[in-house]
Amino acid sequence: MFSRKHPYLFFILVFISITSFSSALMLFLGNNKKKEFINSSETVGIIEIKGIIEDSKEVLELLKELRENNKIKSILLRIESPGGAVGPSQEIYQEVLKTKKKKKVIVSFGTIGTSGAYYIASAADGIMAVPGTVTGSIGVLMVYNNFQELLSKIGLSTKVIKSVQYKDIGSPNRQMSDAEKKILQDFVEKLHTQFINDIAYGRNMELLKVQELADGRIYTGEEARDLKLIDKLGNYQDAIEWAGRVAGIKGKIDTYYPQKNQSFMEKILDMKSLSNISKVIFHPSSYAAFLYAPSL
Repeated sequence: MFSRKHPYLFFILVFISITSFSSALMLFLGNNKKKEFINSSETVGIIEIKGIIEDSKEVLELLKELRENNKIKSILLRIESPGGAVGPSQEIYQEVLKTKKKKKVIVSFGTIGTSGAYYIASAADGIMAVPGTVTGSIGVLMVYNNFQELLSKIGLSTKVIKSVQYKDIGSPNRQMSDAEKKILQDFVEKLHTQFINDIAYGRNMELLKVQELADGRIYTGEEARDLKLIDKLGNYQDAIEWAGRVAGIKGKIDTYYPQKNQSFMEKILDMKSLSNISKVIFHPSSYAAFLYAPSL
């Protein structure tokens, strides 16, 4: 079966399966800890946002938990993300705005904090990054694949029955019309305007200034500081120190990492537990995204 047409397909599938299972198992073994207890009232709560932002539920729950815990003096969002889907990014942005009415929220960027990740960060009281952090990429992306020529070569066609003209807009089985391109372009531009307005509000920046910077380009952390897109340069420990001091903590700063309780099977089945291979194969392409994705 595999020897003639696809001699290596079997081994590729086995490799992907083993890698995915190993990643899930390592995550389970590494994170299957009992929830920490808060022993001090001089504590900074830390929430990590990693990878492509596809869902907001867990982060929203953690923000609410820390916001309502009187022993938590401030919150640090540690972000390592190129961005992601529009809806979850906007939901977390709104929750950060709500949270900072009660407690200071500081963001620490690691390697990357672009697009939807920057959208979230702009709602915080302050943003810190290292000089080489990749940030910015303020823009909206929609990608639609077209398989029409490929399908015609293998003799496969698709029949679509629809009730209205634009119900299958963006279909990969046919060329997109000029009218459809205009509809999607208008849609993307409206989302881009929302992005710009929210950054201007969250960062307390002039709208025209944000518009100048919001052309999709990326900036180093050092450039972002000079452009007022972030506030300070520093590493993760510096950000913890900053979050503690702005909350009025004078002495030693304790940290608290709330953890989501999951069973073993939940961790195995959780798509976030799988190898990054799945992120490459199933890259978001059928919806608008606040995402820095140069490989597309």
